[in-house]
Amino acid sequence: MATNRQRQYHTFEDTATLTHGHAQNSGPVNRHAKPNRTTKISQKLKLFPDNDDARTVEENLFDVDVYTQLAQIPHDSARLEAERLNKLDRNSLSRVTAYCTASSYRMSEVLKYLKLKKKTNCTKPKRFDECLYTPYTFHPPPPPSIHNNNNNNHNAVVKILPEMFLFDYGVIVFWGMTLEEEAKILRELEPFEEEKLEINDVETEEFRYYYTEYQQPRIYNDIITLRHPSNYLVKLTISHAIAQSVKMTLFERLIDDTITETKYIPQVMAESGNIHMSRTAITKKIGQLFIMRINVNLVSNILDTPEIFWSEPALEPLYSAIRSYLEISQRVELLNQRVEVISDLLEMLKDHLNSSHGEHLEWIVIWLIAMEILVAVITTSLDAYHLYFNQ
Repeated sequence: MATNRQRQYHTFEDTATLTHGHAQNSGPVNRHAKPNRTTKISQKLKLFPDNDDARTVEENLFDVDVYTQLAQIPHDSARLEAERLNKLDRNSLSRVTAYCTASSYRMSEVLKYLKLKKKTNCTKPKRFDECLYTPYTFHPPPPPSIHNNNNNNHNAVVKILPEMFLFDYGVIVFWGMTLEEEAKILRELEPFEEEKLEINDVETEEFRYYYTEYQQPRIYNDIITLRHPSNYLVKLTISHAIAQSVKMTLFERLIDDTITETKYIPQVMAESGNIHMSRTAITKKIGQLFIMRINVNLVSNILDTPEIFWSEPALEPLYSAIRSYLEISQRVELLNQRVEVISDLLEMLKDHLNSSHGEHLEWIVIWLIAMEILVAVITTSLDAYHLYFNQ
C-alpha cells in the first residue's frame, strides 16, 4: 500500500455561501495536495455485490422486499462501461459529498428540527443508530442527472431526489445536491454541532453517481453506479463508509501535523543530548500527545462495523466493498503505526521529564549536604575559636 495519501478538500471558491462561522468573503481554503487514498489517482474499479435492497423513501414502503438480482456482469464489461462514463463530463453527474464539520451532532435535536422542515423541504427523517436519514428537497427542484435506462446505452434523464445522511460523530453526507444547497444546510445545522471545526479544518470527500438498471453496481474513479433512485438503504451503506473515511482523514491530518511539529525533539536530543524545553513546556507537550492518542482511540471505535449491519446483514458485503475501495483498513493500519510513533515520543518525553526531575532532586540533596558540611565547618571553627580564647 502506498504510504502517501491524497486529501480532497473543497476550496469553496465557487460560492461565497459556505462560511461555517466565518465572513462570507473569507476566500478559498488553502490545503496540501497530498494523496489520502490511492483510489483517487489509480482509477480502481470495485464491483458491488449484486443484492441491492430496493427500499424506497415513501412512508409506507420502508419494508419492500429485495428486488430480483440480475445476471452477473463480467468484470471486463463493467470496466468498459465505467471507462465510457469516465469520458463524460463529471459535472453532468449528481454529487455525493461528505463533510466533517464537528466532533459530534446533537442527534435528538437535529431529528426534531428536521421534522419541522417537513412542509417546507419534504423531510422524512428516520433514525438508524448513529445515523439520521432524510430526503431534503428544495424549490425549484434539483437539476436532472444522466440515467442509463436501456441496453443500447442511450442516456435518458431522471430526477434526482436530494438526500442527506447525518452521523453523530460530526459527519454529514449529501446525495444529489448542489454546493450552494449543501452550504445552506450546513449553516442551518451549525447550532446542533459540538466542538465545531474551524473552516480550515473542515474535511470533505466528493464523488459522483448515476443510475442504470443494466450494469452491476460499482464504483470506479470515484463515480458510483447504482440501480434504483429510491434505494435509500444502499445509499446509507455507502454513506457509512464515506463518512468513516472523511472522519479518518481528519485524524490522518492531525497525526501528520503532530509528527511534523514534534519531529525536531528527537533530532535535538540526538545532536545535543538534551531537550531545550522547560518542564512546563514538556508537560504541555505530553498532554497534547496524550489527547491525540485518546482521539485516535475514539476514531477507532467510529471505524468499527456499524450496528445496522447486525439487523441488515445483506448490506454488509456492500459496506465491505466500498470500505475496501476507500482503503479504510490499510489507512487504519498506517494510522496506528503513526500513533505508535507518537506513543514512543510520549514515553521518551516522560522518561526525560522523570530523569530531569530525578537529576534536579539529586542536585538539591547535594546542595543540602554541602550546606550541612559548611554549617558543620563553621560551627566547629567557632567552637574551636571560643575554646582557644577561653583557655
